[in-house]
Amino acid sequence: MAHPHRVWAAAPGAGLPPRAGVPAAAFAGCSRPSARRVPPGRAYDGRVNEILAFAGSYWWLVFPLSGVFAIWGKSWSDATERRHRRKVELYRLKHPATLHGAHAQPEQLQSRGRGRDVEHVERMHDEVDRKWLSYELDAAKLIDYPTMTDVREPLTVAFLRAKRVADSLRPEDRTGVSAEDLAEYRSAVTSYDVAFQVAETEARRVRASGFTAAERQRLETARKLVTVAVDDAATAAERQTAYRRARRELDGLIVLPDATISDLEERIAGAIDQRRP
Repeated sequence: MAHPHRVWAAAPGAGLPPRAGVPAAAFAGCSRPSARRVPPGRAYDGRVNEILAFAGSYWWLVFPLSGVFAIWGKSWSDATERRHRRKVELYRLKHPATLHGAHAQPEQLQSRGRGRDVEHVERMHDEVDRKWLSYELDAAKLIDYPTMTDVREPLTVAFLRAKRVADSLRPEDRTGVSAEDLAEYRSAVTSYDVAFQVAETEARRVRASGFTAAERQRLETARKLVTVAVDDAATAAERQTAYRRARRELDGLIVLPDATISDLEERIAGAIDQRRP
């Protein structure tokens, strides 16, 4: 018979509560199961796995959603464009003179842009012409680099041919040039520029090395005579005599271009006219 004042209690270390009528010894060695704590890393992995599982199950939603987003984006872009047009029209009504010509036809805009391109190519053309004129109008320089006018040299022939083609394609009116004509003209000017640079480099490299010693001596004499012919300090008779002698020294060696001869004769004739009473 149980003692009326006997207290039933769990043994030390026991985790389970005692039950009425059951001795505490029956629960010896038993403990209350504790709640397991999940590490933070495993909890994160679990959430990621859930997301991946959802994406794997509903991947087909990408196609309808992409269509919805595309339609939404297009409608937003159209609305923005309409707002912009309304603003421009409103500004145009308020300031008609400000936007004069701002809404020109595409053909007119293309023609204006093409005209600027033609002007740019013409400047390139003029620059190459200027370089060539520095030889063509300077007889002494041509004597120093005789291959620049020697038509027996293939590089010189190629340069002169490229110049002729570029000159023939140069438009008279910039506004009436088509895209095809502009492309052809630009290509011709580029070829002209390259051909001149190649011919000039070769002329500076060889100088008068293709002539014999006697011929080089004649060239040097002709160069000195040309210097006298264009010297304003010399008398008219001295200039004329020097010019005639220079032509004789160059005969059979170098063929001076017509522009070079005309420039020399005009300068000598001008000096004679200035000294007449």
